[in-house]
Amino acid sequence: MLALDDCLLSVMDIPGALDALVLDHLSGTVMASGGRGEVEKSAPALGETLRVAMDALAGCSERGTVRIDDMIVVTDDGYHLLHPVEMPFDGPLVIYVRLDLRRANLALARHHMQAITGQLRA
Repeated sequence: MLALDDCLLSVMDIPGALDALVLDHLSGTVMASGGRGEVEKSAPALGETLRVAMDALAGCSERGTVRIDDMIVVTDDGYHLLHPVEMPFDGPLVIYVRLDLRRANLALARHHMQAITGQLRA
């Protein structure tokens, strides 16, 4: 099982990773962070963005619920990948990484995030 700090180091090893954090999905509290920017101040808004997207998509779903595997936002300063993780004892977490548009491979980053999540849950 990966500790959160080890998880964050693995996320920052993804080619093109600029910033990363692990946050509590319910409160927006930063559990671990790293990178070049000051991404911690955006943590509550990132958690809220994911919650709003889930609520909106659930409203469009026939079942009234939806599970998001990844949320990808592309901006002029990078790819923003939010990866929700349901932890058995710690509750829902979100792993966030900002990737360089020119250096990152989004498919490879998603693959790495899934592998990291598997190690985090183990």
